[in-house]
Amino acid sequence: MKLKIVTLSEDRASRLDILGQSGLSILIESDGGNVLLDAGQGISTVHNADVLGIDLKKIDKIVLSHGHYDHTGGLRELLARMHRKDIEIIAHPDIWATKYLRIPVMERFAGIPFQPAELERLGARFKFTKESVRIADNIITTGEIPLITDFEKISPGHLVLEGNTEKPDEILDDQAIIINTPNGLIVVTGCAHRGVVNTLYHAQKLTGVNKIHMVLGGSHLMEPNNQPRIDATVEALKKLDIEKIGLCHCTGLRASVQLAQAFSERFFFNNAGNIITVE
Repeated sequence: MKLKIVTLSEDRASRLDILGQSGLSILIESDGGNVLLDAGQGISTVHNADVLGIDLKKIDKIVLSHGHYDHTGGLRELLARMHRKDIEIIAHPDIWATKYLRIPVMERFAGIPFQPAELERLGARFKFTKESVRIADNIITTGEIPLITDFEKISPGHLVLEGNTEKPDEILDDQAIIINTPNGLIVVTGCAHRGVVNTLYHAQKLTGVNKIHMVLGGSHLMEPNNQPRIDATVEALKKLDIEKIGLCHCTGLRASVQLAQAFSERFFFNNAGNIITVE
């Protein structure tokens, strides 16, 4: 099995000609097809694809990890560049919820910055489901991720507006991609709002495979006063005996430093422009 994973957009860049932008977009190229997880916040995904010589028209499917702006704001640029009439976008139906972020330093609309019709005119064909979807023989989505651990909670700063009623956003639309390889599972997350450990446990359950070779993407450990969750996450990851940990984006510097100390050479900073190959 040939597999290449390219981080097209992330908060930081791995080289001078790559654009760093808060958000995430990761391309998975495999024998079974090419799937893109998320589209970043803006122009970075398209710009970095050009720099890396990646033809975006070869993407077969797009998966949205959830409906936040920093993972969906690049969709318009992406779809316009792809110039396709029928690109399937797999997503949870809650991606179009009216999402808000309210934290001490910021209050803003946090949802998708487009209307569905605009993206559909550009070729998007949405497939909404709460369940796991098989993308290729060895690639599936997680679908909804159950909250299993006692230390992974949804941040109270995430809100959703239903009519005139504001309530906490459970972020049920949070999902990841699972790749089953001879080396074990590779789990690619967006933000892992429902917990990176919960996501990994769910991946094991869905596939029946216990061995996790790599976890890659966001882990939402950057919240303030979050040290107990970071400590518990590190201990859980140790027990899972993961060979490679490339957590980034919303992981935050404090958690990244602790992960680097705990896992040494098994941890790496997965920045925009990184290319991972698996034979």
